[in-house]
Amino acid sequence: MHIRKADAKEMLKLWGYESIGKASPTARFFYQNISSGNALFWTIDHEGELLGELYVFADIDEDKDCADGITTAYLCAFRIRKELRGQGYGSRLMKAALSDLKERGFRYATIGVDKDDETNLVIYKHMGFDRTIKECYADPCARDENMQPETDEKGFWLLSNDLTVN
Repeated sequence: MHIRKADAKEMLKLWGYESIGKASPTARFFYQNISSGNALFWTIDHEGELLGELYVFADIDEDKDCADGITTAYLCAFRIRKELRGQGYGSRLMKAALSDLKERGFRYATIGVDKDDETNLVIYKHMGFDRTIKECYADPCARDENMQPETDEKGFWLLSNDLTVN
């Protein structure tokens, strides 16, 4: 098992795009932020096979509660292959990313979770995301054709982890 930071080209390939020109607005947003150093693309893999991914944004202009570039960073698109969930891969990947954020001087990490997703609410609380910041109705990382945050009519909770405690 290997946890590492990957690059924007790997993200495009993982998401099924041949080039940035053919990518969706959301994929372009991720690609641009990873390429500029504003976002990190973390992977966990074994023998070249991707087991999971996690993205960390240092700053999000449209929502400073998510990430302000100074004290708070936003984690999103956290996924572990379905058949591997519950085996500790996600915890290892999350711990590596949170440790890195702490070393970079961030005090808080935030993450969004669907309000009715009891499983992830429990998992994230166990991982230290124990404070609800607010209810959100725009996904700061999903982008529409105008590169604006997409509306999430269902809404989700923005949770916070105090990295100075963990």
